Amino acid sequence: MLHHISVGVSDLARSGVFYDAILEPLGYFRVWQDVRPGERHQAIGYGFVIGQDKFTLKERFSEGLAPGQGFHLAFAAPSKAAVDAWHARGLERGAIDRGGPKIWQEFGDDYYAAFMIDPDGWQIEAVFKVAD
Repeated sequence: MLHHISVGVSDLARSGVFYDAILEPLGYFRVWQDVRPGERHQAIGYGFVIGQDKFTLKERFSEGLAPGQGFHLAFAAPSKAAVDAWHARGLERGAIDRGGPKIWQEFGDDYYAAFMIDPDGWQIEAVFKVAD
């Protein structure tokens, strides 16, 4: 259904370092970037294929950033180990823990996930469905 999603960040360089680290264990990498200091339309795209972003960071200078309570982004993980690495790398880089890696029974017997809040307040998750 979705082609990609973009989120606003207050510091593109900081967020780029953060997301480079946490998305690598999930198999995502920078597939393009438009980083020109001082320009208003800077962005970094992540995905699996060069030029085809699925998740994009866009620098926001004065507008609001993260949406309100209840909204979150869930990234697909290829394994439990990838969820573990994603969570550990995020916490090492200043994310706020919202629930460490484990089977979350309330979402199903095979729902292995971890949750955190990124430096701009985005609620993010990595999930591996054990039965998949």
